[in-house]
Amino acid sequence: MKVYIWSDLHLWHKNIIKYENRPFSSVEEMNDTIIKNWNEIVKPEDTIINLGDVSFRLHKEILGICIRQLPGKKILILGNHDRKKPIHWWEDVGFDEVYKYPIIYKKYFILSHEQVYINDSMPYVNIHGHSHSESSNNLQKVNVSIELTDYKPLLFDTIIEKFRKIEEVSE
Repeated sequence: MKVYIWSDLHLWHKNIIKYENRPFSSVEEMNDTIIKNWNEIVKPEDTIINLGDVSFRLHKEILGICIRQLPGKKILILGNHDRKKPIHWWEDVGFDEVYKYPIIYKKYFILSHEQVYINDSMPYVNIHGHSHSESSNNLQKVNVSIELTDYKPLLFDTIIEKFRKIEEVSE
């Protein structure tokens, strides 16, 4: 069982291709690539955490068909565009767990859509999306927007390992 994480899929959002300079010629190509990457990486026994802004086409039946057919236990932390619909709406389209606010995962990782305030005296790492192609120089913040993960879910253990190495260097 593996855990994957990513953010800001923006399925069916044509203008995101232009706004974020995504390497796709059409929204169909973008959707197909994102869904193909999900299917190839995530297995039915795995968990995938989506940190918001899943889709701009909020037609329940179409999105439900898409999400329910994708493998893995699906967790969603609502993004600014997702909050237009209630939690039960997202559960109905196929998410197993839905959170309106950031959550703490594995004691030290704050999972959120937008960045949260953290300073260096706090033992936390904020894993977030929302800022798309902007990476941070702050070692306590990790942006997992798909523009920075090659449009593929990122293995959560990769993030944990990165912070273990940083901690070893600082000791």
